[in-house]
Amino acid sequence: MSVSPQGLEHGGRLNQAVRQWGIPRSDWLDLSTGISPYGYPVPAIPESVWLRLPEEDDGLDAVARDWLGLPAGAGCLPVAGSQAALQTLPALRSPCRVGVVAPAYAEHASAWQQGGHEVVLLGVEEAEVTLPRLDVLVCVNPNNPTGTLLPAATLRCWHQQLAARGGWLVVDEAFLEASNGKSLVGEAHQAGLIVLRSLGKFFGLAGLRAGLMVAEPALCLALQQALGPWAMSHPARYVMAQAIQDQAWQQQQRQRLREDRQRLDGLLSAAGLSPQGDSDLFAWCPGDQSQEHFEALARQGVLVRYFAEPQALRFGLAGGEAQWERLRYALSALA
Repeated sequence: MSVSPQGLEHGGRLNQAVRQWGIPRSDWLDLSTGISPYGYPVPAIPESVWLRLPEEDDGLDAVARDWLGLPAGAGCLPVAGSQAALQTLPALRSPCRVGVVAPAYAEHASAWQQGGHEVVLLGVEEAEVTLPRLDVLVCVNPNNPTGTLLPAATLRCWHQQLAARGGWLVVDEAFLEASNGKSLVGEAHQAGLIVLRSLGKFFGLAGLRAGLMVAEPALCLALQQALGPWAMSHPARYVMAQAIQDQAWQQQQRQRLREDRQRLDGLLSAAGLSPQGDSDLFAWCPGDQSQEHFEALARQGVLVRYFAEPQALRFGLAGGEAQWERLRYALSALA
């Protein structure tokens, strides 16, 4: 398998859409990402946070542990988004054979390949069969882009097999907060289990670049040393601490995301599409006419995410009644 980092596609490339379709940026409805349209209300940041370098003993570790319910033996490392962890982890292993449950967030496969590892893309059934010949297995749960949620029991079984021979199971839980999935963070004190979390999606704080890696302490320390000092900014650490302690806001967020996903499914179904997936932040719609539908929506200034293999569209959530009405009107043209 060959992965070109220059060719990796991501949602949110609005400037590119402006150039390609000739529609002003202000006239676009961007549903191409899985980021919540409701961002956490960031409080005023004290001047001292801007004036001083971040310090590791600022209390964020305890707050994060409490939020995730971590056992005492687990390591917990704040990082500049889960991206910082996933692209550095490959440097912590000698070249080996890595499986990625696909389709998946393309940065995982790219990072391992650039790190000199052999990378194979696998379906869930293929992963079961191929596991004895893998040193590392990476899965996104719920999956990005399909929204498929793997049972925790399946992941535990995979981890046990890999760990028995010094292997790793890397579970990217970037979208877990907006799903009914069960996190594996409570078991990440065990050797060979690495769990990544992100504030970008559920909290709507993608621009903050804030996340966590949970794993055995020695591995967290190794990653911290590889990233170097002050890898996460002081403002990001401050805002993260506020957001993950705000349980009332998180409960409100879960409820409105669930309601919005149901609304999105209704609009997509009425347009003849088949929404799938277990994440409340986006809907996955496979279909042979996906490219035609993508282009038809883009001509109306509605940007969604198109996937060629397998052919599908991914729709994020609209924000506000005007956006929902615009989406409904654009989808009616497809039907």
